[in-house]
Amino acid sequence: MTFGQPEFLYALTAVPAAALLMLWASWRRRSALARLGDAGLVMMLSASVDKKARGLKGWFWLLALALTIIAVARPQWGSDVEIVERQGVQLMVALDVSKSMLAEDLKPNRLGRAKLEIASLMNRLGGDEVGLVLFSGAAFLQFPLTFDYATARTFLDGANAGMISRPGTVVGEAIDVAIEGFDEQSAGQKVILIVTDGESHEGDPVQAAADALELGVVVFTLGLGAGEGEPIPNYDEFGRDAGFVRDQRGNVVLSKLDEDTLQAIAREGGGRYYRSSADGSSIDALLEDFDSLEQDAIAHEVETRRIERFQGFLLAALVALVLSELVPDRVASWMRWRDRARQGVSA
Repeated sequence: MTFGQPEFLYALTAVPAAALLMLWASWRRRSALARLGDAGLVMMLSASVDKKARGLKGWFWLLALALTIIAVARPQWGSDVEIVERQGVQLMVALDVSKSMLAEDLKPNRLGRAKLEIASLMNRLGGDEVGLVLFSGAAFLQFPLTFDYATARTFLDGANAGMISRPGTVVGEAIDVAIEGFDEQSAGQKVILIVTDGESHEGDPVQAAADALELGVVVFTLGLGAGEGEPIPNYDEFGRDAGFVRDQRGNVVLSKLDEDTLQAIAREGGGRYYRSSADGSSIDALLEDFDSLEQDAIAHEVETRRIERFQGFLLAALVALVLSELVPDRVASWMRWRDRARQGVSA
């Protein structure tokens, strides 16, 4: 036997405590009666009290308490095998980890805000699979499609701007890598969410999004940045602040959210463009769009579930309570008459 909520079993300690309390109350009652006066007179006045029946009522009450506690702990034995069908979309998130994402026009910075947005999205996914692609001057699959959102968030938390040494932002390559991460055998809608500031320095991301749509993959974009030029913090090999990133002429490089490119990517990819917002409205809108997409069975899982058996314990507790009420705590009048008749015959 196992229990669904075994922590409630600690409450069983209340049963012996209640039994001790009942014994103490009985002792106090007898002591009080003994102080009333003549023992014979007290016995005659309390002759109608059935002490054994009162004791039996108490034991029924304690039994009901114990059975109720066990029922609340959800006893389980035996098992059922059930096939669970998951419905949703396949979502590949492509996260930009280039140095421009360290710009602090969003707090704590663009990359930090992006991770918060993606984590919020994962927290609200239902039966959707999610995977993560990281990209900068190159792109790679950080983790494949999974229903394990807790593990996915662990990998997401570990994403940083130093994971890809090659500089640049290859949005088009990130789309290609994300496409390769989909399960072709699944009929569920395939979706790519690109999370970036939009500065693409290599390839043609708009054409890559159009090619993805031809394969049945919808591309959404989420832009990070305040819309104005922002310097990019620079750090040395030891992680110490080294000022800002500068070009070959020594001028501070300003990074700006490229909304035009991100809108074009989403348009050609059959999706929509969203701009990151602190109030979470962008994620709300994105989830609404996900709900409108075709959702099909994307996985069938066999789950073994324990059979709940608390019903029998609750029924037994109810029976014990009923019996405790049915047991009379006083000797019936006809029994007293019978005893007096027997005494008269013997005399």
